[in-house]
Amino acid sequence: MIQGMIDVKHLKEHLDQHKANITARGMVADPERALELYERRNRLQTELDELRRLRNDTAARMKGKLEQSEREELIAEGKRLKNEIPAREHEFEQTDHQLRGELERIPNLAHPDAPIGKEDKDNLQLRTWGEIPKFDFTPKDHVQLGSELDLIDFETATRVTGPKFYFLKNQAVFLELALARFALDKLQGHGFTPTITPDIAREEVVSGIGFNPRGEESNIYTLEGTGTCLVGTAEITLGGYHAGKMLTASELPIRLAGLSHCFRREAGAAGQFSKGLYRVHQFTKVEMFVYTTPEESEAEHDRLCAIEEEIFQALEIPYRVVDTCTGDLGSPAYRKFDLEAWMPGRGESGDWGEVTSTSNCTDYQARRLNVRFKDSEGRTRMVHMLNGTAIAVSRALVALMENFQQADGSIRIPDALIPYTGFDRIPARS
Repeated sequence: MIQGMIDVKHLKEHLDQHKANITARGMVADPERALELYERRNRLQTELDELRRLRNDTAARMKGKLEQSEREELIAEGKRLKNEIPAREHEFEQTDHQLRGELERIPNLAHPDAPIGKEDKDNLQLRTWGEIPKFDFTPKDHVQLGSELDLIDFETATRVTGPKFYFLKNQAVFLELALARFALDKLQGHGFTPTITPDIAREEVVSGIGFNPRGEESNIYTLEGTGTCLVGTAEITLGGYHAGKMLTASELPIRLAGLSHCFRREAGAAGQFSKGLYRVHQFTKVEMFVYTTPEESEAEHDRLCAIEEEIFQALEIPYRVVDTCTGDLGSPAYRKFDLEAWMPGRGESGDWGEVTSTSNCTDYQARRLNVRFKDSEGRTRMVHMLNGTAIAVSRALVALMENFQQADGSIRIPDALIPYTGFDRIPARS
């Protein structure tokens, strides 16, 4: 299923651009070593083809009428080829394995307008929406609200499952379901096909999308002995939906919406901004995924971002949109926009916290998953693949609970969600 990674021809012709991109992203990769291995692999392939041709030629000649001396020469040649071909095949397989490893480390090129940097402060704010709420009381964070209103139980979940898990209770259950259905309705109105995806994917699909399924740095839970993983996002399953397929230009764009649970190890994640629901091992998410032509991918990216904004405007939650810096893009992304909601309980006086993101991965994932299309002129080309979060429910709950808390301890429900929840307020408890 996995066919290619980086376009080696482009790598060879634009080596300095790729090296600068690797530096800007703060990644470790050796494109020159990859090109050396590529040349060696091609040379070994040529030599193997010649050795196999000689073996077939020798076998054919052995069937004819031969002098004793000719037969002995051919027998000797056959023995030599029998020993040399497996040794050369082993060398080819080793080189091919090394090449794949080097190519996998080379990230997608970043958009020329993506800000250079490695930290959140290097992101570029593009725009803001909404008024940051001003309270005439001291606002609480969602952890305190969730406890006082009996909406979230972290303590029991830690005892039952482990840290960074939670039970949602009472009105929070219906609020989660309301947010998911609200997002799906919005996306269906924008021409997305709604799906509920599997929560498990094969390792080769996980890797093809750009996630590392194994190792200490992996953010993915691997199901040992099965060759599968729990998905960290429906991007994985939706991206694998057309793996290995040849699409047509008339089918594009294909827009899919996927509801799934998401499982993340969150290796090394810590700090005050990671508390509560903000960074957990399991959550529900509605994901957008688009297959499109290279000519339309940037317009589709803007469209995904606009849909995310439409959703949070309808939820009346203040936010800002940032152009993510190169050091925080991740290998597959060409460009990524983050939508950060205002969270009054974040830090001492409130702060922005990421609630959605949308990425244009151009042909990076398509090459790895071998998703192609025939254009109007009959040429075979790689599709461009994009993803975006419509609603990550756990983080949306953080923003909603903290922004709509009232002086009496209750939480108001935004008007757009009332038809889905059936109630307009979560009342305070005595």
